[in-house]
Amino acid sequence: MANLDETLTMLKDLTDAKGIPGNEREVREVMKKYIEPFADEITTDGLGSLIAKKVGKEGGPKIMVAGHLDEVGFMITQIDDKGFLRFQPVGGWWGQVMLAQRVTIVTKKGDVTGIIGSKPPHILSAEARKKPIEIKDMFIDIGASSREEAAEWGVRPGDMVVPYFEFTVMNNEKMLLAKAWDNRIGCAIAIDVLKQLKGVEHPNVVYGVGAVQEEVGLRGAKTATYKIQPDIGFAVDVGIAGDTPGISEKEAMSKMGKGPQVVVYDASMVAHKGLRDLVTDTADELNIPYQFESIPGGGTDAGSIHLTHNGVPALAITIATRYIHSHAAMLHRDDFENAVKLIVEVIKRLDRETVDKITFE
Repeated sequence: MANLDETLTMLKDLTDAKGIPGNEREVREVMKKYIEPFADEITTDGLGSLIAKKVGKEGGPKIMVAGHLDEVGFMITQIDDKGFLRFQPVGGWWGQVMLAQRVTIVTKKGDVTGIIGSKPPHILSAEARKKPIEIKDMFIDIGASSREEAAEWGVRPGDMVVPYFEFTVMNNEKMLLAKAWDNRIGCAIAIDVLKQLKGVEHPNVVYGVGAVQEEVGLRGAKTATYKIQPDIGFAVDVGIAGDTPGISEKEAMSKMGKGPQVVVYDASMVAHKGLRDLVTDTADELNIPYQFESIPGGGTDAGSIHLTHNGVPALAITIATRYIHSHAAMLHRDDFENAVKLIVEVIKRLDRETVDKITFE
């Protein structure tokens, strides 16, 4: 694997961290370590979202840039008498990507390795073999021989289960493979936006946020936005890459490496037109590549941000990512860097006059 530079080390630390919805502490600590040097103040909301504040102009408009800390995973619900674990998905999973995958159960006594199993195909009828196994019929095998042994190792109902995967730089070193890009890449964007603004004049107060519990209903973004009361909100997340075999342009047009995605529509929000125009005009002016995206079946934290208090003009800016909500996803480093560059340039333009114009359009 390629030697990891400073950025790749941060991305590895963020994606290696374990944190499903409601269990984000480890990820929050990693994000805090990386964002603290560029922040004037670090706080949290009551649910545990991280809020890093950087003042450009005291009393200027408040700009929120939010990634979410949580990743999709599972929770232990029962231990049977033979020591097998029953579990519940936390966040959206497709059963076909789960079987025979390695997982880590995070217990009070430390991490326990497991594998997701089901009844073997060799003993299924020909008919049953053609059907995908349902998640409710899967279990996690930790090599325990009884309920007591599993309990002895610290496993309890309520423990989180996280996909296990090693951060990998591909042969094309711009291609990065890791678990939890959804949405540690958003956290990384928030960190690097504050980093790029260090020592730079900007006419506002910027909040880099790591929100909790996005995968179960955009929850932490709601409480963090309530606390910040921003004038403008950006959600930074992953989007669908439409550049793998079998996907038509009608289904998904975006390609990895062709720039961040400006989401014009998703199931949680219609993009704010004035803010969308400012972002695309800025990108056009500076030749920063971008792609338009609409995701009829998904949402981002912008869905919560824009509905808080009196309403907040908001936009989702996303990174085209392959194989999200599985053990390993892939994205392109240029898209990450261009997303940071674009958001930084937009923030420099968000003075009070511009924000008022956007808000009251």
